[in-house]
Amino acid sequence: MALDQQLLEILACPDTHHAPLEHDAGAQTLTCTECGRIFEIRDDIPILLLDEAREPGSPAASGPAGPAGSPDAAGSSDDSVKGSN
Repeated sequence: MALDQQLLEILACPDTHHAPLEHDAGAQTLTCTECGRIFEIRDDIPILLLDEAREPGSPAASGPAGPAGSPDAAGSSDDSVKGSN
């Protein structure tokens, strides 16, 4: 189920500037036209919380690479194995 076009027209960034949001249906995100914050859409519900928004240019903004996929997470598990020997 896609977001209703009328809903998309009235949604705005929750920051003080309340700028319009651009919808990316493929990425399931809304991007603020002023500050560039990226808000996820989960189960057809826009998550318009500043604390959960991704900043433009952040590693998470370019793709879904959670902690398990990051090189740091793999390196830390290697360190724990080396330390237990």
